[in-house]
Amino acid sequence: MTAHPLKIDIVSDVVCPWCIIGYKQLQKALDIVGDEVLPEITWHPFELNPKMAPEGEAISEHVARKYGASAEQSAANRSRLKETGERLGFEFNHAPGMRIYNTFKAHQLLTWAGDTQGCEAQTRLKLALFAAYFQDNRDISDEEVLLDVVADIGLDPDEGRAVLNDPDNEAEVRAHLDHWIEQGISGVPAIIFDGKYLVPGAQEAETFVNVIRKVREKALA
Repeated sequence: MTAHPLKIDIVSDVVCPWCIIGYKQLQKALDIVGDEVLPEITWHPFELNPKMAPEGEAISEHVARKYGASAEQSAANRSRLKETGERLGFEFNHAPGMRIYNTFKAHQLLTWAGDTQGCEAQTRLKLALFAAYFQDNRDISDEEVLLDVVADIGLDPDEGRAVLNDPDNEAEVRAHLDHWIEQGISGVPAIIFDGKYLVPGAQEAETFVNVIRKVREKALA
């Protein structure tokens, strides 16, 4: 069986719980298809809250304001996320007073990691940022927190600091953000296979398996 090189682009935000769920479901699907494909995953930036104040906002207040969710609905959603995460091997720690933050600086570092260190390093950083936010309740808008995460996964924090202060990098990331909005992406995760097959949302692994196999069949036909 010929393994198909499979380009996978994931548009996501690091404060989006369904983005880590979607990635875990995708990984489960890739484990199922095994050597049918050779995946290459690239993460792309999306800001759920581009105008978020520097101090962030309490999640309970944010969800009520943005989505009109009641306290009971928010609690039910957190419970669902926790159960789904546990099933997929990711533990959510929704501590009291947890806040949501602006993520532009995180996207700067993710873009830098992908451009200079490659897809595997970018994925390591993305997963470490998910863990820092959802498990350790860290402020991932804070430059020092971000550089700690960079160092923890073996990248150079001094290079990371230079990136965060580089106007060219800022302009590049803002252009990337605009690109995906112009492509019609309004919610995340959005997962694109071979540059043309878009799967929105955190689908079940079986859905991803079906898509991957259909993409492979078309490519090899």
